[in-house]
Amino acid sequence: PIISSGNKSGYGFPKEAHLLRSADFRRVYSGGRRRSLDFLVAFALANGMPVSRIGLTVSRAVGGSVVRNLVKRRLRETTRKHLAELGPGWDIVFNARPSAKLVKFVAMEEAVGKFFLSCAQGTRGTRPAY
Repeated sequence: PIISSGNKSGYGFPKEAHLLRSADFRRVYSGGRRRSLDFLVAFALANGMPVSRIGLTVSRAVGGSVVRNLVKRRLRETTRKHLAELGPGWDIVFNARPSAKLVKFVAMEEAVGKFFLSCAQGTRGTRPAY
């Protein structure tokens, strides 16, 4: 039998919510607002689109490939769970710090949720409210 690679459960991280091009990352870094959380640095920029997009960067300073992928999976899951709170119109980039590998999932989820809410509250002025 052939197994479909498509996600039928509806719980996946949608492709249109990914920030993929390096030009988009550079635009968020240069024009966005920077917020330092305990274990990551978040950059937010209003994009004027009907969808918000998320980009993740985890450098080698965080650890080996297994550790980096673990941190990316955790960040991807927390953003997926809280993406609805963010609302449309944002480009967000998360840069993980080396301490991200030690953070409990619940703490990571709480920090990302609060950051998304601050962005959503700042939608009126197109800048995160922090």
